Amino acid sequence: MYVTLLLIAVTVAVSLYAFNRRGVGMDLALWPPGIREKRQYYRFLTYGFVHADMQHLLFNMITLYFFGTAVERLLGANLGPVGFGLFYLTAVVVSILPSYLQHKNDSRYVSIGASGAVSAVLFSFILFQPWSLIIVFVIPVPAIVYAVLYVAFTLYMDRRGRDNINHSAHLWGAAYGVLITLGVVPGVFGSFLRNLLHPGFGP
Repeated sequence: MYVTLLLIAVTVAVSLYAFNRRGVGMDLALWPPGIREKRQYYRFLTYGFVHADMQHLLFNMITLYFFGTAVERLLGANLGPVGFGLFYLTAVVVSILPSYLQHKNDSRYVSIGASGAVSAVLFSFILFQPWSLIIVFVIPVPAIVYAVLYVAFTLYMDRRGRDNINHSAHLWGAAYGVLITLGVVPGVFGSFLRNLLHPGFGP
């Protein structure tokens, strides 16, 4: 769980610094002209360490804490702590690439937040424990049910495009988490299917 705690600490520190320093958030955000014209490729990673406000930051970091510690143990058995850290950091990058390609010529487009990488961690966890209960607005929901609703809602909201949330990054982050977990953990898909056929609700 040490890598998860380190990621949380760095993200909180950078986000809080950006809250109190005008322009820092924009300097680190995913902003297409900065990448395309100024070759500021670091933005593909740094955008995941800044957030819009405290609520945005707390939601992502609380989710990362509860599921990251579990996935670090489960996935880390195959990847090791460094491998888990790389899994998270590459999820930050991979989850934003479709959004960048879609908006690369839009100078008004800006994206920030760790949600794509957190989605990768969450969906990795769901493969390991599909019937574990996730608390959603104080209501316990089985992880696999949450996954289905999450994907459906994300697709719907992404097509509507009427809010300032990057639903595309959530969806691609989730897909990346599933693909990496399937690729590096032998037998996880078979275990996932067996668990689906034998529901057992728990923490």
